[in-house]
Amino acid sequence: MSYPVSKMICILLAASCAAAMAQPPKNQQEKKEKMEQLKIAFITQKLNLTRQEAQKFWPVYNEYHDALDALRKERKEELKNYRTRFDELSEKELTEMVDKQIIYRQRELDLLKKYHAEYKSILPVKKVAMLYRAEDEFKAKVLQEIKDRD
Repeated sequence: MSYPVSKMICILLAASCAAAMAQPPKNQQEKKEKMEQLKIAFITQKLNLTRQEAQKFWPVYNEYHDALDALRKERKEELKNYRTRFDELSEKELTEMVDKQIIYRQRELDLLKKYHAEYKSILPVKKVAMLYRAEDEFKAKVLQEIKDRD
């Protein structure tokens, strides 16, 4: 019996995710890694990538998210100083703070536009659309699970 590559990947990812879920994460990094494994399995299943598509797509997808994480970390560090003394900021400092928020959002959008073009060069446009939908569905599932716990 021969399985298509995408089904084999889904089976392997599902098994690894099940194993990861069986043991509670010990720290924040483990939680993040577990969430990433679940997200990869979810997206892989939704997009039904061929082997060739997966080989090209995942490195680009990971590169985008690494760049996005770095940008968000930079933003968080930059704004930490403002948050700790928010009530004492001058008009000039407040203006600088809110202007930097817009600049960071533009940089995030620029990243998305860059990688959107790369996704379209790797995948059919339908799968690119499915990617964005799968990411939204995954976020909704995570938020719903968090809401259900409370």
